[in-house]
Amino acid sequence: MKSAQQYQNNGLVYLYVMPAVLVMSLIVLFPFIYNVVISFSNMNLTHFRDWEITGISAYLNVITDRQFWYFFSKTILWTVLNLIFHVGIGVSLALLINQDIHGKTIFRTLLILPWAVPQYITALTWRGMFNSEYGVINIMLGRLFGLEFPWLSTEWGAFTACLITNIWLGFPFMMIIALGALQSIPDSLYEAADIDGASRWSQFRHITVPLLKPVMVPAITLGVIWTFNNFNVVWLVSNGGEPSDSTHILVSWVYKAGFTYFRMGYAAAFSMLIFAILLLFSWKFISRTKATENIYG
Repeated sequence: MKSAQQYQNNGLVYLYVMPAVLVMSLIVLFPFIYNVVISFSNMNLTHFRDWEITGISAYLNVITDRQFWYFFSKTILWTVLNLIFHVGIGVSLALLINQDIHGKTIFRTLLILPWAVPQYITALTWRGMFNSEYGVINIMLGRLFGLEFPWLSTEWGAFTACLITNIWLGFPFMMIIALGALQSIPDSLYEAADIDGASRWSQFRHITVPLLKPVMVPAITLGVIWTFNNFNVVWLVSNGGEPSDSTHILVSWVYKAGFTYFRMGYAAAFSMLIFAILLLFSWKFISRTKATENIYG
């Protein structure tokens, strides 16, 4: 009875929300459900219209495919390296900018620019810079050290180029999150620690890190999800996984399998496994670090 009365009293509110719910259902919920359905099908180039449900065969094809495990290990490496640099550089710069230095506003504005510029523009710019013939990076290496590196023509050269590009794109987000958390820490805690004779390292370890943790853990979780699924950088910098499809991570290989090779059922099952991996990681990571225990009590 109480729920019905609340619905009647807030009927106009539900009416206003309904268009957003319908739009979100069309662009999020329906594609997700459709992807789940075709992940159990044999949809491909030869069965594009007459596809049928075939059970878990597509999932078995993915799990037994060597490429899945190869790209999975490369994606783990890609994600870990990116997060180490994102968090390390971001927190270090936040600690620096949080100090009383001249031009702090200018530095903060300049350092956030890589994150503010659209990803595809940055990726294409870095791809041009890594070009072995006219790229500015090889020109500088040649003039300074007499070196020339085949960035985009070898597997690990292209992977390194994608890694450098994504580090450039990702550290400003961590810097802004960490800076906001640092500015929320009361100065009185550091003043009390100074009175007690605590060193700078002790203050950082026992005050800064514990108070950064509730903010940084969700940020790192988001960073893992974004980096794990960062299609734009890998695809654009390596020109679609070149050379010879060796630079792919999971998400870029899924795209190529689905929209270049038209293995729709395989790609749908592949993407559902990626979803399951990220969902499991997010749940376990947040529960183990207990970052939200003060929020949800």
